[in-house]
Formats: sequence, structure tokens, C-alpha cells
Amino acid sequence: MRPAPLQPIFSSGIIVSIRSSAGARPEESPIASTQANVNFRAASTPAQKLTVLIVVPTIDVGAAEAGAVELLRILASAGHRPIIVARGGRMEQEIADLGVEFVRLNAASKNPIVILRNAWALARIARERHCDVIHAHGRAPAWSAYIAARLTRVPLLTTWYKGFREQNVFKHIYNSIMVLGYRVVASSDQLADLIKDRYGTPWERIVVVPASVDVEKFDPAGISAERIEAVRRAWGVERDTRVILVVGRMLRRKGHHLMLIAAQRLKAMGLRNFICVFEDRGGTRYAEELWDLVLATNTADVVRMVAASEDRPAVYAAATVAVSAATQAEGVQRAILEAQAMGCPVLVSDLGAGPEVVLTPPAVPEERMTGLRFSSGDDAALAASLVRLFSMPEAARRAIGIRGRAWVMAQFTPALVAERTLRLYADVAKGSKTV
Repeated sequence: MRPAPLQPIFSSGIIVSIRSSAGARPEESPIASTQANVNFRAASTPAQKLTVLIVVPTIDVGAAEAGAVELLRILASAGHRPIIVARGGRMEQEIADLGVEFVRLNAASKNPIVILRNAWALARIARERHCDVIHAHGRAPAWSAYIAARLTRVPLLTTWYKGFREQNVFKHIYNSIMVLGYRVVASSDQLADLIKDRYGTPWERIVVVPASVDVEKFDPAGISAERIEAVRRAWGVERDTRVILVVGRMLRRKGHHLMLIAAQRLKAMGLRNFICVFEDRGGTRYAEELWDLVLATNTADVVRMVAASEDRPAVYAAATVAVSAATQAEGVQRAILEAQAMGCPVLVSDLGAGPEVVLTPPAVPEERMTGLRFSSGDDAALAASLVRLFSMPEAARRAIGIRGRAWVMAQFTPALVAERTLRLYADVAKGSKTV
């Protein structure tokens, strides 16, 4: 039996995680965006200045890394003192621009000896900086952070950005560190359900805080035709070519191989004038397998594997549809939110995004949908959904995009996410004093 909806965990009545009860309409949020902006301004001046130790494997490109940097920005803007510990990476300059202290540590290592060494280092940092909270993003750093939290009696938070695979009991034990925090943060309701079902974590310890989107940066009205044409030229596609943008890095769990098989099906159906764009040149074993699959499916003429463009808004504006074919439970994929913010229709597997991220039938009637959904792993269903989308009148596809942007603006703005994050930290700081 499905558990009851998650109840607010704050005495103030602010709902951090919005879980739809039976019969509730997904787009009816109990927190209007205007109210959230007022709440954010009120919460921006903290009653207690917190020092937060944030541990992440790297600060390169990925959901955990982007989430950690977003957290730094929220905490620093609200007057708190965040400290980030990581191996390093391409986002170091962003951290420097925020004026946040960065401690270099090999937090990505899964070596038990390194994990123990990191635990002692984190405990020392927590004592010296008088940290109020330790927040781990990722399993390897969570093991070190958990030991450090026990040594220093500082509350631990963990954040989930995806549903980890559990091939055996050892993986289950390794992954279980992510539910040992004082609060377990999930980036989507779909992940919250997975955490509860897999580990039996009480609902009162699970908090859903999604990613946010800068809707001013990702605004279709602000994108010139020249920027769109520049992206399409880089992809080598004509102006009237339909572009299927496959989001996510080239990882097996992202399902790029399913898109290749679906592309083969589309060609067999007689569909022409389309191109699948994979924004990752790869260099991994999986990328090599994809190239082999391109040859085996005879889809080289409709596939482009390109380096990711820095002009992200123009990328979504240049696409006809953004696809996530994930075969493993995802949190809130920023790419899907960004695509919707840009008015680009999205097509997701049932593991690629939950019903709170993309509105699809039967959860909502078709006239309110922001995208289409298909069964994970089903390349035939993926191909059929693309045919359906391409068969729609242009006005119908445009309406889907307009509703997608409205949904993101109502649920995933920086102000809303910041408000939920700051309320979470206020709760942790208050609750930890009574433990």
C-alpha cells in the first residue's frame, strides 16, 4: 500500500516537499511563486548564521556537482558560511567567484583507506571551523562525512540526485550510507519514493528539494535567430531539420542506446528529415559501444555526436524535442527543466522524470501536458512517441512548450528552491540542539 503523503516537517507550516495526495492535480502547488518570493526574502536574513561543510566528489560537471554549487550560492547569499570539500574540477572558478572557502581533498575515492583518512580530515575541519552541519553529495564522500559527523556530533545531511543501482548485497550496503543522515534530501518525489521503498526511511526524515532554473537566462524571448542558427550549423543540420536532442552524459543509465534503436525504427517507418544529437563526444567504453551500435543500426546519417555547446539556451531553442531515455531512476534532471523553460517539448522515460517534473497523461489531461512519457527501456514506445509528437500540428507542439515554461516558472525558480533549502537548514539547526 502506498504511504500517506509526506507531511510538513516544520512547525511554521511551510511545506518543503510537496507530495500530491490521491486525486490532487499535480500543477496545483500549495505555495504560489509570489508567496515563495516573499518567504525567500524573509528567510534570507538567518536567525542563526550557520557554518556548513559541503562534501562532494568533484566540482566538475554532473548533477551532484551542480547541486553543490547551487547550494553554495543559496547559503552564501543568505548570510551563512559554506565550505566545500572536493577533489577539484572545472567549476572551481565559480566557487572562487562566490568567495566560498574551497578545501581540496580526494573525496571521490572509494578506497577504504582514503575514505578513513578523509573522515579524519573532515572531522578536523568541522572542529576548527565550528561547523553546524555536514552535507554530503555522493556515496564515497558520505562515508567519510558520516564518520566525521559521529566524531564531532555534527548533524549530517545527504542528498540523492539519482537512484543508485543495487546489483548485489554489497552495493546495497555501500549505497545505504545515503540514508543515514539526520535528514535525507531527494531531488524529486520519484527518488523519495525509491528511498522509502528500498530502505524504509521514515517520511519525516525525507525532504524533497528540487533543482532550480534561471528562467531569465532560459527564456525563449531572449534568444536571437542568429544564436539558434549558430548552434544548428555546429550540428550540421538544415534549418527545417527536426532535431531530437538526447540529454545527459554518455552513460548507460541515460539510455542513449535506446535512442539509436528508436532512430532505426523511425527510418524503417519511412520518417525522414530528422537528426539525433548526442552532446558528448564520449571517450568511454560505452561511447565506443554506441559508435558500434550506430554502424549496426545504419543510423550514421541521422546521428550527430558533438561537444556540448556553452550556449545552453540556444541549444534547447534549436531542438524540436528534448529526450531523456533514462533506464535508472533520476532525480530532477536540469536539462529537462531547462528545456521546458525554453518552451521545448520533452519526451521522458518513466524513470527519466517523475510526474512532478513533467506533466503527462494520465496524471493530467492532454490539454495540460508539458511533454510525453514512455516506458523505460522500450525503444518501440520511444519511437512511437516521437512519431506522435512530430505528427502534431505546429501550434499543438508550441502549446506544449508554453505550458512547460509556465510549469517550471511555478515550481522550479531559484527563489522557491532557496526558500525550501533555507527552511531545511533552519529545521536541522533547531532540531539538532534537542538531540
